[in-house]
Parts: sequence; C-alpha cells; structure tokens
Amino acid sequence: MSLLHVDIKKAGYDENKPVICDISFSIDSGELVGLIGPNGAGKSTSIKTILGLMEYVEGKVEFREGIKYSYVPERPIFYDELTLWEHLDFVSAVEKLDDNKFKARATELLELFKLSDHAHKLPVTFSKGMQQKAMLILALIANPSIYIIDEPFIGLDPHAMKLFLTFLERERERGAGILMSTHVLDTAEKICDRFLQVNNGRLTAQGNLTDIRKQCGLPHGSLFDCFHLIAEGSYK
Repeated sequence: MSLLHVDIKKAGYDENKPVICDISFSIDSGELVGLIGPNGAGKSTSIKTILGLMEYVEGKVEFREGIKYSYVPERPIFYDELTLWEHLDFVSAVEKLDDNKFKARATELLELFKLSDHAHKLPVTFSKGMQQKAMLILALIANPSIYIIDEPFIGLDPHAMKLFLTFLERERERGAGILMSTHVLDTAEKICDRFLQVNNGRLTAQGNLTDIRKQCGLPHGSLFDCFHLIAEGSYK
C-alpha cells in the first residue's frame, strides 16, 4: 500500500462552491512528488484537504496505518512565547521521541542550519529565512514517513537550500515519501520523481518529466516550458 492515497472528488469551504475537483494520486516510499501550478490554482486547498483542514470534502485521504507525517507551511507559524528549543522539545514530547536521540538530532540540525546560537531565542523575532530554517528543523526532527511541504525554498539562502535538499535525499533513502508544492521549477525538475500540475482546481497533468512532455507535445521541453503550456491550456 502507498504511504498516502488521495482521491478528492470535491473540496472547498462551501458545499455548493468546491475549490478543487477530481484530484487523485498516491505517494510511495522514497518518492518525491512535486505539486505545481499557478497561484490560485488549488495547490494550497489540496494540501489543506490532505491535512483535514477543509470544511467540505467529498472523497477520501488515506495515510498508511501507523505512520506519521510532518507539515511545513508556506508561512512559518510559531508560538509567541516559546524559544526554538522549546518548540523542538514540544514536538519531541508529542511524538514521544527518545530523549537522548532527540537531543542528539536537534543539536545536529541546529548546527547544520546554523541556528545553534539562536536555539534559546524566540523564533518570532527571527528573520524570514531563519524562520523557514527553523520550520524545516521542526519537520525533520520527528523522522516522519511522509513530508508535506509548501513552498520550502522561500527565504532560504543557497547554502540552506543545498543543505535542505541533501536532507530530503537522505530522508528518501530512509523510505520517507515527500509531497512538495513549489514554484521553483528548475529545482523541481532536477529532484522530483513525478509532478502533479493543478490548474483551475483540477489535476491537468501528472507523471514524470517524460510523461509531462508527451502530454504537452514538447519532447525536449523543460518543466518550465511544459508548465506554461499546460497553464495556458494550449497543449490539447
């Protein structure tokens, strides 16, 4: 069974006004799937539906029994009065992590992302880039089976981006599955196994780059080229 199976018939904030329709896909162990599409296409609604945050949903979202997932939102969210270490400690308590393993992993991640000196400071006072790195650390700390990541590259400097991609590859080798929404298409083309393109609330193209090229009639096109052709609806 897949780590995650999604079959959304309709979903939205109002039963009579669905935002997304007919979106179906699965994510397997070790797979990185890119969720792409223009602003307002339905990517965020798709993610919210997977997370169980939409008011009206017709269809089903099934995680493999017993697995846990981590979610990294586009806009970092923190408790105002908790330090970064207290956030990490909170995640450890919720996930019932072994204390020694938690401390070793937290220390490693803080050092790698160059936030060790800020561990006992409030993340709400961090720069946007630092906040994004803190959110990534919070996601990585629990070793989940599924990562759901929304626009992870916003605010990251080149070093942090390379480090994050290295960790994603390591997590895939461990068997984790990843659903990543992004507008950074050149990077997505290099690292994703498959793509899901959403337009006007519907899944309009999916598959690996070769599949997407065939659907567009661009045998040598880049993901960027295919993206715009599909978004314009001129490939059919």
